[in-house]
Amino acid sequence: MATSKSTNTYNRKQWEDAEFPILCETCLGDNPYIRMTKEPYGNECKICLRPFTVFRWCPGAKMRFKKTEICQTCSHLKNVCQTCILDLEYGLPIQIRDQALKLKDDLPRSDVNKEYFIQNMANQLQTSASNGEVGSIGGGKAEGTHDLLMKLARTTPYYKRNRPHICSFWVKGSCKRGEECPYRHEKPTDPDDALSDQNIRDRYYGIKDPVADKLMKRASAMPKLEPPEDKSITTLYIGNVPAFINERDLHNSFYQFGEIRNITCIPHQQCAFVEFVRRVDAEVAAEKTFNMLILGGQRLNIKWGHSQGRKQTDHHSVQPMMHQEPSTVTTSKNLPPSLPPLPQNLVNFTFPYPPYHQ
Repeated sequence: MATSKSTNTYNRKQWEDAEFPILCETCLGDNPYIRMTKEPYGNECKICLRPFTVFRWCPGAKMRFKKTEICQTCSHLKNVCQTCILDLEYGLPIQIRDQALKLKDDLPRSDVNKEYFIQNMANQLQTSASNGEVGSIGGGKAEGTHDLLMKLARTTPYYKRNRPHICSFWVKGSCKRGEECPYRHEKPTDPDDALSDQNIRDRYYGIKDPVADKLMKRASAMPKLEPPEDKSITTLYIGNVPAFINERDLHNSFYQFGEIRNITCIPHQQCAFVEFVRRVDAEVAAEKTFNMLILGGQRLNIKWGHSQGRKQTDHHSVQPMMHQEPSTVTTSKNLPPSLPPLPQNLVNFTFPYPPYHQ
């Protein structure tokens, strides 16, 4: 039986032979000591149909084996992972990234033009690598950031995506392997969330992506941070702050929105307070950083601070303390005991001098 790597023998010098794959942290797994199998020219790329080096590995315990699906040249063109075909910088589908950054897909669709284009890009990649330049050679990586991408970007690896697929025989009630079955014995909850249901080429070209449509609906349903009615509030509450983030790091992230009056960090509660001088600057900072600010690999929770009124010491605030039980009042050894309550039948009452006796 002839294999796919022996059918395409044209221009064998352009076949890819790599030493390590281009993967995202999720596909690589949480285990730093993994064992990979390398098969030179093991399969054809799903995009350019050129034979390339196939890597296969297990990302962790009770996870399914994964392998590379596209070559490294196609991965550099779109700046995506060779296995999941998701963006390496934001961890999002290509359809969302290209729409947000307004990137044009100039990759040819026909076989002859595609092969010529990929060959030129591979030569350009080899030339840039020999000159010590590292980066994307295509339009998959753009300068700057986008609000939509920062809201939907994943800050931590999603290792749950590496779990085995659901056993179709178990769903039908006919699986006889039991605990030896390498697939999951669970009922499917959200079939649209599975990346395996989509064609790899559609995912690479950014068309007909159900995961992208689901993320866009999630972005449209995200709540907005409304400013409080009290115009005197110029303080923002910063939650989920890592312990190693200090005031300087917060100042570097918020000084661009306006003059800052004070920054207070509370490490044991993982929060901080940023107070601006003007209310307009605080509103701009809340709008630009809500669900978008990432520090230390964690997404910070931005909220408006509450107004803290001054403590009043009028008669209404003092009177409950005067009628407190003597046993609940704490006195110091160097201070006199508390005064007795005022008589209710006397209006103008003055204590004789001295007002108390030792």
